[in-house]
Amino acid sequence: MKGLVYKSTGNWYDVHTDSHEVYKCSIKGKFRSLGIKSTNPVAVGDYVFFEINDEKEQRGVITKIEPRKNYIIRKSVNLSKQSHILASNIDYCFLFVTPSNPSTSSLFIDRVLLSTESFGINTIILFNKIDSYDKDDTDYIEKLYKTYTSIGYQCLKISVKQKTNIEKVKKFMENNVSVFTGHSGVGKSSMMNALDSNLNLKTSEISKQNEQGQHTTTFAEMFDFNNGAKVIDSPGIKGFGLIDIEKNEIGGYFVEIAKLSTNCKFNNCLHLNEPNCAVKSALEANDISESRYVNYLSILNDDENNFR
Repeated sequence: MKGLVYKSTGNWYDVHTDSHEVYKCSIKGKFRSLGIKSTNPVAVGDYVFFEINDEKEQRGVITKIEPRKNYIIRKSVNLSKQSHILASNIDYCFLFVTPSNPSTSSLFIDRVLLSTESFGINTIILFNKIDSYDKDDTDYIEKLYKTYTSIGYQCLKISVKQKTNIEKVKKFMENNVSVFTGHSGVGKSSMMNALDSNLNLKTSEISKQNEQGQHTTTFAEMFDFNNGAKVIDSPGIKGFGLIDIEKNEIGGYFVEIAKLSTNCKFNNCLHLNEPNCAVKSALEANDISESRYVNYLSILNDDENNFR
């Protein structure tokens, strides 16, 4: 029988069939040795085949995973050389950004965009909590908004609390599979509740001591909405793992760097100190964002990225 994975709790997976039945499934041990360098061989958003071993209790065993069109990952918390697949088969990634309570850095944004660009996932940046910005917050967000819209990313300034521009978000989600991501406390679960009050997902206040969210979403889970949208609510994360990306590929996922690099003297230019580098020339002429270039260098030189 075929189904779609809606929830993962580590050892068990909630699999929904086309007839709207839900089976709680485990996986066969052989999945552990299929060469999948991930702590979770099966992810929310996967299409799977499973065998029913208890019809009364609606239990089954997953026997096969359909090929994924894409996925997003983070580094495993306990096993740094492995990855954890957050979600698969995604049409849109909605990246929640807040200037404070908690603060989202441009480096975090660019790491997420690098990951989603590498798998061809459309990413929309949502600048949330606009109802509570002070002047510094407003200035910070305006700078980010200008940076990312200028290179082609769709950005929306929203307030989940006041439901500002929420209808625009819903329009993008219609008949698509989306994933919400960003730091804990940026409003992902609150957005889910705003889209459907019947969900009543747990939310929590930001810690006053360190302005960090309290990880109210523990496991990834998919939810259905009446406009045909499917949304995957993912756990809050501090950083994305960049797995199986070579150093000379990174620039190709920074859209403005990729465009300029065709004019570099060397095909394998890393845009560091090479002669006749079109990217460096554009930087000196203020034609590209300095913060984006600095973040590119940071990612390029990060030894923990597990580059091949």
